[in-house]
Amino acid sequence: MARKALISWIGNTDLKASTGTSADGAGPVANAVSAIKFDEIHLLCDYPKERWKGYAAWLGQRTPAPIKVYQQSLSSPTNFRDIYAAAESVLSALWKAKGGGFEYTFHLSPGTPSMAAVWILLAKTSYPAQLLQSSKEAGVQVADVPFDIAAEFIPDLLRTADQRQVALSEAKPPEAAGFEDIVHRSQVMKQLIAEARRAASRSLPILIEGESGTGKELFAQAIHNASPRTAMKFVAVNCGAIPAELLESEFFGHKKGAFSGAVADRLGHFAEAHRGTLFLDEIGELPKAMQTKLLRAVQQGEITPIGQSKPVKVDVRIIAATNRTLVEEVAAGHFREDLFYRLAVAVIKLPPIRERKGDFTLLIDTMLDYVNRQATAEPGFQKKKLSVAARNLMLQHHWPGNVRELQNTLQRASLWSEGESIGPEVIKRALLAVPAGGRRNDAILGRNIEAGVNLKDLMAEVARHYLQRALEQTKGNKTQAAELLGFKSYQTLSNWLAKYELG
Repeated sequence: MARKALISWIGNTDLKASTGTSADGAGPVANAVSAIKFDEIHLLCDYPKERWKGYAAWLGQRTPAPIKVYQQSLSSPTNFRDIYAAAESVLSALWKAKGGGFEYTFHLSPGTPSMAAVWILLAKTSYPAQLLQSSKEAGVQVADVPFDIAAEFIPDLLRTADQRQVALSEAKPPEAAGFEDIVHRSQVMKQLIAEARRAASRSLPILIEGESGTGKELFAQAIHNASPRTAMKFVAVNCGAIPAELLESEFFGHKKGAFSGAVADRLGHFAEAHRGTLFLDEIGELPKAMQTKLLRAVQQGEITPIGQSKPVKVDVRIIAATNRTLVEEVAAGHFREDLFYRLAVAVIKLPPIRERKGDFTLLIDTMLDYVNRQATAEPGFQKKKLSVAARNLMLQHHWPGNVRELQNTLQRASLWSEGESIGPEVIKRALLAVPAGGRRNDAILGRNIEAGVNLKDLMAEVARHYLQRALEQTKGNKTQAAELLGFKSYQTLSNWLAKYELG
């Protein structure tokens, strides 16, 4: 048989009962524990400890069940957000510690009507429980609440928290992002930021290349905010997310009645970004037909909405981004050469974080602080920090998803970690395995052979990569690094290091 636990607020009537000043007898909680046998009693209270300490002892004389009181701080006993946060934090801790081995009962009568309403919400959504109510006249009764509540009607406390988590996982840059928001101290990033600042002052097109998650949109937003166009709109478009049949309408707009489903005029992205910046993310995903139309818009500075014959002049600064190497896409015949040269007036190549020497620890600390700050308003929040072993484990990871993968890993680790310290086991669970075939570093195995491949340089690139990783993993111990790489002795490793000019 499952054990039973009573969970309730301590109300003013309960406190008065323990001092003999209540006109309602023993009070709701005492009446409940007298009428029903509970194995545990958990009480929430927003009164000072000196008021409820005596009550807990008095209640303990009426039941053999252990009693635990949770001191809570509410801005008001009718503030739904505070009440919900307090109740949810206690319940989540109980569920985590005791799981499904208990039957839970929430008492509706003690406290304010707001507290009773929150118990109903919790019992009908996140934490299934029996509901009790009591009165001097009717005694203790099971409260029959003859309806269910969809999770979408939970107070917006958790819904907004979930929205923050989703936004965090998307790693979207803030609208006011500037170059000062780019976390770095490496020389390579200092150089790139200096180049981007110079490019920002002009209206020339910019092409940003880099692996997924390296911060291309953050760079684009910073360039816009540092440009003379900062007062106008920054319009971000994911080119790979638009169905082919909708591309022309999305980019150039359409007139009402131009095609089936065109029930109203629609501004396209170019018109929306007029006098501002149009950020074309994943530009390499555009089909050839759309590349041709995009080229004309960039060359002529004008667009023609579908269903309209007269072109419209637009003044748009283009910043394009791709996780591909566009010059290779041009060589392979996948991307128009003339469009490439129109877009690649200024080219910024963002390095993966594994190549940003000196930045990684700073990124970890900055992002963990950000994750902590985003979670402060959530129920049961506890500030997280990384253990030394967990940090070392992260330093050894290859990070194919770069900054976005790092941020999401810390977010997951913070969520899974029960205590204040995030240990290595939590980090292992938080790191997502990436299938070898799914990594974009197929740049090694998937090079365009028709365009020619320098096999000697390619082999050297692979050798340097794994030599450096082995030395980093073993903290420079050549004997251990040689074992990792399958060499018979450290002398063989030394010969390879000399061959590829690695100190």
